[in-house]
Amino acid sequence: VQLQASGGGLVQAGGSLTLSCAVSGHTFSSSAVGWFRQAPGKEREFVAAINWNGKMTYYADSVKGRFTISRDNAKKLAYLQMYNLKPADTAVYYCAADVTAAQRMSVVPPRWWGQGTQVTVSS
Repeated sequence: VQLQASGGGLVQAGGSLTLSCAVSGHTFSSSAVGWFRQAPGKEREFVAAINWNGKMTYYADSVKGRFTISRDNAKKLAYLQMYNLKPADTAVYYCAADVTAAQRMSVVPPRWWGQGTQVTVSS
């Protein structure tokens, strides 16, 4: 399984950005997908996860109400829509996948990871 994240960039505080994650491999439709981020000098943290059919989503408290995770199994794509961005959201964002329950992704690192995409929010 290979993942490719894209869509990062520079945005002003209060702005919006949508990240995409393209997934190759036959397990996508049965895999949960998660987004994680790592800010400079900080540990990687869980952001959001979605289960295999898109019906269950989970969010870190810090992004709840501002970020939305979704997926399109036909296109093998997952998305992270980010609204009302804050400077504290500045980080490298990674998408990841695993054949597991989505709610486990916040505690058990997924097996498959993509490269990161930089999101910078200016104040």
